Amino acid sequence: MLFTHLHVHTEYSLLDGLSRLDSLLEQSKKLGMNSIGITDHGGLYGAIHFYRKAIELGLKPIIGCEMYVARKSRFDKIPSEKSPYHLTVIAKNNKGYSNLVQLVSLANLEGFYYKPRVDRELLSKYSEGLIVLSGCPSGEVPELISQGNMEEAKEAANWYKSTFGDYYLELMNHDHVDDLPAINSGLINMHKELGLPVVATNDSHYVKKEDADYQDLLVCIHTNTNVNDTGRLRMEDNSYYLKSPNEMAELFKDVPQAISNTNKIADECNVTIDLDTPQLPKFKTPGNISAEQYLSELCWQGLKNRIGTLTNIEEDRLNKELDVIIQTRYADYFLVVWDITHFANESNIKIAVRGSAAGSLVLYSLGVTNINPLEYNIVFERFLNIERKEMPDIDMDFQDDRRSEVIDYVVNKYGKDHVAQIITFGTMGAKASIRDVGRALAIPYPEVDRIAKLIPTRLNITIEDAISETPELKEIIDADPDISKIVKSATYLEGTIRHSSTHAAGVVISENPLNKYVPLQKPTRGEEGSVSMTQYDMDSLSALGLLKMDFLGLINLTILSKTIELVKLHHNNNLDLDSVPLNDLKTFELLSNGETSGVFQLEGSGMTRYIKDLKPNSLMDVAAMIALYRPGPMEHIDTFIKAKHGQIEVEYLHQILKEVLEETYGVIVYQDQVFFIAQLFAGYSMGEADILRKAMGKKIPEIMIAEKDKFISGAISKGHSKELAEQVFALIEPFAGYGFPKAHSVSYGLISYWTGYFKANYPIEYMVCLLNAYSGNSDKLSSAVSECNRLGIKILPPDINYSEIDFSIESSNNGDKNVRFGLGKIKNVGALALTDLIKSRDANDKFKSIEDMCQNAKFTQLNKKTLESLVKVGAFDSINPSRNGILSSIDKIISMAQESQSLKNSSQTSMFDMFGDTIEMDLSQVNIPEIETADADKQDWENELLGVNLSASNKLNHIIASKNSQTIASISEINESLVRKKITIAGQISQVMSRQTREGKPFLIVTLALLNGDIDIFVWDNIINASGDIWKHGSLIELVGTVRSKNGELSISCSSAKPYEYNTDNSDELPNHEPIVNNPEPKSEVSPKVQPTQSDNNIKIGLNGENGNHKADKLIILLNESSNHIEDHDLLKSIASLCAEFKGNSKVEFHIVTNGKTVIMEWPLLKVDTTDIFKEKIETLIGNSGHITIS
Repeated sequence: MLFTHLHVHTEYSLLDGLSRLDSLLEQSKKLGMNSIGITDHGGLYGAIHFYRKAIELGLKPIIGCEMYVARKSRFDKIPSEKSPYHLTVIAKNNKGYSNLVQLVSLANLEGFYYKPRVDRELLSKYSEGLIVLSGCPSGEVPELISQGNMEEAKEAANWYKSTFGDYYLELMNHDHVDDLPAINSGLINMHKELGLPVVATNDSHYVKKEDADYQDLLVCIHTNTNVNDTGRLRMEDNSYYLKSPNEMAELFKDVPQAISNTNKIADECNVTIDLDTPQLPKFKTPGNISAEQYLSELCWQGLKNRIGTLTNIEEDRLNKELDVIIQTRYADYFLVVWDITHFANESNIKIAVRGSAAGSLVLYSLGVTNINPLEYNIVFERFLNIERKEMPDIDMDFQDDRRSEVIDYVVNKYGKDHVAQIITFGTMGAKASIRDVGRALAIPYPEVDRIAKLIPTRLNITIEDAISETPELKEIIDADPDISKIVKSATYLEGTIRHSSTHAAGVVISENPLNKYVPLQKPTRGEEGSVSMTQYDMDSLSALGLLKMDFLGLINLTILSKTIELVKLHHNNNLDLDSVPLNDLKTFELLSNGETSGVFQLEGSGMTRYIKDLKPNSLMDVAAMIALYRPGPMEHIDTFIKAKHGQIEVEYLHQILKEVLEETYGVIVYQDQVFFIAQLFAGYSMGEADILRKAMGKKIPEIMIAEKDKFISGAISKGHSKELAEQVFALIEPFAGYGFPKAHSVSYGLISYWTGYFKANYPIEYMVCLLNAYSGNSDKLSSAVSECNRLGIKILPPDINYSEIDFSIESSNNGDKNVRFGLGKIKNVGALALTDLIKSRDANDKFKSIEDMCQNAKFTQLNKKTLESLVKVGAFDSINPSRNGILSSIDKIISMAQESQSLKNSSQTSMFDMFGDTIEMDLSQVNIPEIETADADKQDWENELLGVNLSASNKLNHIIASKNSQTIASISEINESLVRKKITIAGQISQVMSRQTREGKPFLIVTLALLNGDIDIFVWDNIINASGDIWKHGSLIELVGTVRSKNGELSISCSSAKPYEYNTDNSDELPNHEPIVNNPEPKSEVSPKVQPTQSDNNIKIGLNGENGNHKADKLIILLNESSNHIEDHDLLKSIASLCAEFKGNSKVEFHIVTNGKTVIMEWPLLKVDTTDIFKEKIETLIGNSGHITIS
């Protein structure tokens, strides 16, 4: 019995599909099928993987999609469109596949509303070459049947038939599906009445019947429900698996043509996808010369510009590379890369190249890389050779704050329809799978968490690996059936696709519009109008021959770019990366001292220890350490270091190996060295050596045996013995798999060197940029602050009067340069909220008081939460040091600021503005109570909002000043010689992680910041109980503990601890500016104090809560504001002068009438003597503009 499944969901149906492609296709083959379809929900994500794997297994791949059809228009976004119709659409031929790609793209880009939707307009336009099935019970025709609307159902069916020609009524047979028997009955009647063919499908969502429970868990995970939720989305029986042809025939024995039609459809489907032809964009050359000629011209001119006179060595290498590029037809590719790089360089965007591409002299000539491969003996063939079948990768790093500019340029250059970002799929890892399954099974969180924490934290670890490595985990699984169920289910689901997202770096560029080859959608979390995202991943795009590139945003390049700007600003030095000397003694001294915090690729206690022991004195030493500090080659680091320093004698199996390995002291460090050994020792071509490397990396036994025989045979033909050949092969075999390409190591080593150079030579400029880059990551920020302390760079707290948006360099009164914490780096305080505030501050020469800020600052974007965050971190300390006091008055402050702003925005305030230089107006003081703010509160607030406790972090300097000689405060004082010895150490806590032992006892892993790095402290339960509540982020502690070493990483097991005490009298206080004003006094005797409160049509302005009732006489001057501001201004000046002449005991109060309202303003420091002469003069002065009253 022949049968083809045409309605099949794989794990790429991200909501409810569980079928992995390999197991799905292998099961199809096992069941005797010769073809199978794929119809995932709303997308073609897995189509290329499915196609390739099916072809490999001898199955015919049938590509389709279960599409969503809008009830009316795809542009409608109304409640009824939340549940669109379903429709099974299959590509009949290549035209149909192209149309299917178009439909899926437009459904996502134009019709997305909860789901990607097409409509009848699109279906009509792209109908050619498609076979359509009526769909599941949610299809248009089945739904109309279930509603009893047979005539409408027939009309719909006839529309699909007339539109597509190949239209089938889809029959399914599952239990507990509402109205399914009635739907099938109606479809069969329609088949008889209209002559429309029927076809049987099974709506497969998992491979085997026993997978049903796992699929149910998967749906629970994706819908955030659990198995106890009776209302959850679920499939009510276990029939949604890949059934055998016999099972399907039995289900539809009454409609045998529904079975045979599956094969008819399969026979008609013949889609061939071109996986051989590169689809590279054609670069537009000047004068339409060939890409090959233009590339050659650019290379020869570029190389001469970079190195001057060329020797035969450079000429031969460049000719060889160009020849390979031309033969492999990649000239356009290299020109595209050159063009992008040229734009970046012209725009002063820092750029670097990762991977083996740095081994190309062509790319060096084009200015794409800064590494001349001839200087470092880097092979080109690791990057590209004639034998290589796939396109080489040129992975480019850009400073991350300007990566979007590069993408925008590419879009503008090649067209929005030709450029897209690339999708990536996240899978369920070991820990996540345990947690997800536990939640779906409604197991209490503590039990699930305990199991998840027993899985070692290691990249790509599996649950199976964790069980074999952790006896405690196995014991728990064996002892507890519930835990066993969790682990069994999690192990099954582990590795399945969990979600899709936008690849961090991937961009694809095509010659023709992308939707000719690739289905597109909006990027995850993308903005309207942003660059589209492919539904095919990196591997699928490569298989299609499309140009995919990595545009990675690298924060270290941003740090370098910003540092260069600051160096130019503060030192008038136009230094750039190309002009950084590569033999700087201060840089190598910094690295040799282990001062690598904040240095690219060289951070961390393990790497720091090795780089300190190595004492590098060249870029190649740095590159070698980057290549070695990885699982596998790491075991050879000690040999490398000892050989460098002549502590051990290097032995070589043969002179050829000495020639190749001498630069790395006899240790194989790079894949390139395997190339040279294979070439020189066994007669391989460089292309053949690359094939050998790949074979060794994949470790496929059959291929390894063949390669080993070839290597030994080649060595013997070169005159070497079989025994020696076997020894050499055994030497290189492990390194080929995990070794780095030398080009990558040198490229990243150069960035490491650059960061070390600027840290060594321009420390404050570099650290400011590092702090800006690390803001938002409290661990890294804390580490950077600690490093600033070690370097003697003071971190000044955020200050409303001195901080900029970012961290900035600020000079103190004695000329020292310090770092000021940026206001925009405070949590809840964004740059938008600060721009107007900082402009107001700078325009008014700083804020003198809270009241001054309320009157002069623009509070447009400052809400209560933002203001509270500023207060909590001490940004107002220089104005008023009572943080709790200000917080208690925050509503009054906001009200005052809003009222002041309201008055300023209204013409009613024109009379106040007229005082000008003669009379300065200040708002009345808000009565801010003096409430003490506890240090613990400051610490908690600063940790939460700054990511670091500045009030305590600078105290690391105090430790150095006050510690005794036995107390260690620097990471450089802790080394292998102290292992298993007890030491006393003092530092600041930068991170606290809670863990449990196998017995369930709590312990802490505390990261302690020292003066040139961090170290982990293990604190056991008895110490936790004995030491009390001292294990908090930011706390200074002194502890006694035993030094431990594991895998080259040093740590300390704590045996006692206490808060670190120091004498503040003997310590240097943080340099800071004196407070602007603590209790502001008026600058003029006639300074109106205003505190507005509105009542009906009057605005009463009093001082410090006074209500206007006074025992002494009061002079009330009522003035009507006119339309002539100049005359009003002169009148007020004259009144003020007259009042100043007649000083006395009567208070003065102005009532200014404007637009039906009266603004009442007191001048509390101005009192007059209301004599008859005074009254006569002021009445004459006022005239018809108002009158006076004495009460």
